[in-house]
Amino acid sequence: MVRRVPSKQRNAVVLREPDRDALKRLGLLLACGLGIACGFLYAGGQHFAALRLGYQTEKLRTVRDELAEEQHRLLLEREAATSPLRLERAARRLGMQPLQAAQIDPLKGFVNSSTNKPQQSSDRLSESQSGNTRASARPGTKVQLNRKQPK
Repeated sequence: MVRRVPSKQRNAVVLREPDRDALKRLGLLLACGLGIACGFLYAGGQHFAALRLGYQTEKLRTVRDELAEEQHRLLLEREAATSPLRLERAARRLGMQPLQAAQIDPLKGFVNSSTNKPQQSSDRLSESQSGNTRASARPGTKVQLNRKQPK
């Protein structure tokens, strides 16, 4: 092993010259570092926002699919409720009867039924004044009218 002996010479104190460009380089390095760090932070924020929007989109897709299934189910229910067979059964339960051939007026193009009371009462008044009634106008009796067909 080599033994070192301290030198007995005194070196002169070395003074450095101040580097004036060092402060500029340090400021430039700091500005570039901040720019890069801000870019990474912005990119991270955009990434997490995209992930959040992806999750929301997926939830909305599932809700849309559920609503489409419910709409389809409701359409099938409506079709079943308005089927002619079911409507006929419901009408019979209410006491309605099928349309008779005598109820159809081919000249007017609509059905004469007992529900057209305002029209029949005005017809009764006009014809009872002219004397074309065949039965008495007592309450509860049906009045038959003889109408002259236009030629």
